[in-house]
Amino acid sequence: MPNTFDPNAAAAPDSGLFGLPFDAAESDVLVLPVPFDATTSYRKGAALGPQAVARASRQVDLYDLEYGRFYERGIHLLPEHERIAKLNAEATRLAQGVIDVGGAIEGDELLGRALGRVNEIGAELNRIVHDAVAEILEQDKLPVVLGGDHAVPFGAWQACAEQYAGFGILHFDAHADLRAAYEGFEWSHASILHNALERIEGVERLVQVGIRDLCEAEHDYIAAQEGRVRVLYDRRWARARMAGDDLRELAQKYIRRLPKTVWVTFDVDGLDPALCPGTGTPVPGGLQWSEALMWLELLSKSGRRVLGVDLVEVAPSPAPAGTDSWDANVGARLLYKLIGCALATRG
Repeated sequence: MPNTFDPNAAAAPDSGLFGLPFDAAESDVLVLPVPFDATTSYRKGAALGPQAVARASRQVDLYDLEYGRFYERGIHLLPEHERIAKLNAEATRLAQGVIDVGGAIEGDELLGRALGRVNEIGAELNRIVHDAVAEILEQDKLPVVLGGDHAVPFGAWQACAEQYAGFGILHFDAHADLRAAYEGFEWSHASILHNALERIEGVERLVQVGIRDLCEAEHDYIAAQEGRVRVLYDRRWARARMAGDDLRELAQKYIRRLPKTVWVTFDVDGLDPALCPGTGTPVPGGLQWSEALMWLELLSKSGRRVLGVDLVEVAPSPAPAGTDSWDANVGARLLYKLIGCALATRG
């Protein structure tokens, strides 16, 4: 760390993520921005998330009461891949017609071609993310994927599976994301965990937290997985909270179901939507801020190793000129906590 850097001072206007001075070579944590939200089926805006979170991150105080001075290990935001903005623009334009008819495109040749091209773009995005995360893992650094909608981390999980067979995914979300090719989109945000389970052999177990919005087919799919998927539904969590039960004990019960190596995927709509009002598909209920941090704390002390993390679906709400939205503020602070948790598991 440069001798001139003062972690107690205000962030410099030209500073990096969280106001830090590190370049990629100096950093143990490399954050990959993926501003892509073409298959978002309700409200767009997640593609604006990485830039908004990065800007708001300069307001986060660096010393952390739980994880200490982990920023000293270096956190660096990588440049956005040159293809992503173009891919998102093209896929968004083509996907809209398919979304408008709910994916019912039978007999419509034009929409059929549009759907096919969106699926090709999704596959290309997966390759971009895969290659970037594989390179980070080869350097024995912590990969962090910053979306974008929930379609973006698939390539990261592929890269992990190539180096760490039998890892688990800890998934915070309002939605199960277990639909098969939702609206026909092979790489839909609503299909990301289905794709992980069906296409990535190295995913040993999925533990889902906060789920409160799913279709019957997803419910049936979970039941058919014979324990490979464990779901702590939000209604059970809320009832435990209202009954005064020991929430730490309940969280630990589900953390114990994870393998020794874990990827954490955090869709911000897993939180109470008061914390993320701009997100694409908000649902009443969800984790309170302190509860989410409790989960990360317990994971960090569980003896498991976090391979990487992603934060998705942060979509900035309108804010006064020159200020950061509430969503971006919460997203930046959650991103910092996710990184702190992950580093605490890596020695």
